[in-house]
Amino acid sequence: PMTNCLGEEGKGFIYLMSELPQERLSIAVSSMASTQKAFDETVAFCRDRIVFGKPLLDFQNTRFVLADIKTKLQVGWAHLDWALNRHYKKELTAEEGAAAKLWHTDLQWEVVDACLQLHGGAGYMNEYPIARMWRAARVTRIFGGTNEIMKELIGRGL
Repeated sequence: PMTNCLGEEGKGFIYLMSELPQERLSIAVSSMASTQKAFDETVAFCRDRIVFGKPLLDFQNTRFVLADIKTKLQVGWAHLDWALNRHYKKELTAEEGAAAKLWHTDLQWEVVDACLQLHGGAGYMNEYPIARMWRAARVTRIFGGTNEIMKELIGRGL
């Protein structure tokens, strides 16, 4: 019944559309947190995993991959600080929300995939969190609007 209606009748879609930048920012925040967790889990794994008689973290390639990820994490967190600040001021645009969702979910996929690679065969075993994170990361580029749609929204604002 209308007594249970939130807002004006027939305005639900308009209400939904007006909150899309916030929804997409929340997806970006969640993706970034997952990305950080994957990195942290992988650093711990690489410290403990012994390969050819030494920790995996002692290999230059491993350190270079992790250094690259750590750098991208720093950039990602700084971007989220910027986007959240704009959101709190009610200045976050639809294009900026779309860009945050696009960039952070793509970063999540890139990082989780690289972290799984560093786990080797263990990366596919469910008892390792990275296997579950890898599967979960895939959908973030779909829900809240696919990343291709995010590119279209950003492109329309050019």
